[in-house]
Amino acid sequence: MPQSKVRDLSAAVDLIDSGSSVALGLALEHAIPFAAGHELIRQGTDDLTLVGPISDLLFDQLIGAELVETVRAAWVGNVSTGTGYNFRRAVEEGNLDVENHSNFSVALSLKAGAMGVPYLPTRSLLGSDVFAESERFREAEDPYSGDRLALVPAIRPDWSIVHVQRASPYGDAHFWGNSGVTFEGVDAATETLVVAEEIVDPAVIKSDPSRTTITGDSVTAVAEVPYGCHPSPLAGRYNRDNEHYVDYAERTTDRAGTAEWLDEWVHSVPNREAYMERVEKDLRPTERTVAAEVEYGR
Repeated sequence: MPQSKVRDLSAAVDLIDSGSSVALGLALEHAIPFAAGHELIRQGTDDLTLVGPISDLLFDQLIGAELVETVRAAWVGNVSTGTGYNFRRAVEEGNLDVENHSNFSVALSLKAGAMGVPYLPTRSLLGSDVFAESERFREAEDPYSGDRLALVPAIRPDWSIVHVQRASPYGDAHFWGNSGVTFEGVDAATETLVVAEEIVDPAVIKSDPSRTTITGDSVTAVAEVPYGCHPSPLAGRYNRDNEHYVDYAERTTDRAGTAEWLDEWVHSVPNREAYMERVEKDLRPTERTVAAEVEYGR
């Protein structure tokens, strides 16, 4: 029988050392692992390199907590209001190294890492400012056609943190909805923390093997954290809390506001249960949308 990988969130995040590279927000605008990110802030895990596509507020919060040395991303900001003020301030003051990507180059970098190859070729970057202004990407000749190609080197994060709808104690996980580059990030990373809305009996996972998008052999630890993605949505579980995004933007235009926000929503709440007691709204879907059953047979 496999060994349980279940830990509480604090113990799971404690496995991540300062100085680590961590991939987050890999499913784009939903399933962002805010609870795990807030635990990184509470534990003061610093000197981080953050990896992700559009990244959203979580990167801005970790930067505002002064835990980040480098960002490798296509965009950092607030998906509801635009600017992430802590990111912008850190860049303007020269306190943050930024490796500028497109969403596709992040995806290719993680895919190359997952495949164990040093780079992957593409035509999409050629002619772009992202390519012209970077020393990371190289131009080469396709040995077959003679066409020009951009070479995107691999990224292999120390950790990927992903949030899923449900997982077994052994790390096998069901995830549905837009996955973005979640699976590339898991396969590229040395270690993976799965945060699940619920930990279920392995029989539940086995009942739908096609939905088992992450397998236990890729997972280091599993933590159960209901509403762990708030304020981002999670398909089938809860909707976006847009007002929370707007409130964050209005209150974090300067360092003092950011410190007050982090005190209220991160440092003064010991866990997700206490956090959710402050969210006074019902974010559950108002209309059920259920996929048709499938028959696996025997």
